[in-house]
Amino acid sequence: MASGLGPVTTGAALQEGADLLRGVTDEARLEAELLLAYALGLPRAALLTHPERPISAEQQRAYQALLTRRIAHYPLPYLLRRVEFCGLEFVVTPDVLIPRPETEMLVELALRYPAMTALDVGTGSGCIAVSLAVRNPALSLVATDLSIAALRLAMVNARRNGVGHRVRWVCGDLTRPLRGPVDLVVANLPYVAQDEWATLPPSVREHEPRLALDGGPDGLGLVRRLLSDAPRLLRPGGALLLEIGATQGRRAVALARSLCAGARVALHLDLAGRDRVVVVEFGEG
Repeated sequence: MASGLGPVTTGAALQEGADLLRGVTDEARLEAELLLAYALGLPRAALLTHPERPISAEQQRAYQALLTRRIAHYPLPYLLRRVEFCGLEFVVTPDVLIPRPETEMLVELALRYPAMTALDVGTGSGCIAVSLAVRNPALSLVATDLSIAALRLAMVNARRNGVGHRVRWVCGDLTRPLRGPVDLVVANLPYVAQDEWATLPPSVREHEPRLALDGGPDGLGLVRRLLSDAPRLLRPGGALLLEIGATQGRRAVALARSLCAGARVALHLDLAGRDRVVVVEFGEG
């Protein structure tokens, strides 16, 4: 990072960082601010209100190291070690998929149900289970994942958000270790098809865990398994909510209707008009 004739200031560092990031992100200035704030250990607002603040050589090196990794498409949330989801802050590492804003729709739909017991399948960072626990204090939750590292991080996130005592964590393949019935099952399972892998952004394909992305040949392998198990897991009147890929709605709905006979099946689109959540409601019997 160039130092010119005197000490580098936060304003100059931000400008240089934004210039370097323009080929990587549409939010180059914002990302430069977030990375510099992280490197300096300061609130982002402090950078904006005091652009004349000098930066030490050590701080410059730390900032440059972050910029170098981001320019190489390393995901921003992994660099910052945190991400916001449903108004809460979550720690994220390469052990878990980075929570996306579109998954918040799954949480909002789940909160419409007067459930007392819920199961989050493939919890990852724990963002869905923790958000539900925070928003519905009466809800008792179980969360599963095949990755022990993911479960450990999810437990950290639950404690950080004050609901560590409200979620039971189970390591296992989908729902295999569990018995029903529960009122609600939610899941954001891997749904990337094999022929879609090469089209993923490098930041996703090269850095996020394949275990959390790969949905098998057609992208619906794990979705199909969970739908098959849903009638066993859910009590009469219960519901299953599944996040799916943007073009999987028709196939996922057809699967739900064939594997959950008699259930009501609905497809919900996200704000961009893309397929996003399949809801399967089981009658009272």
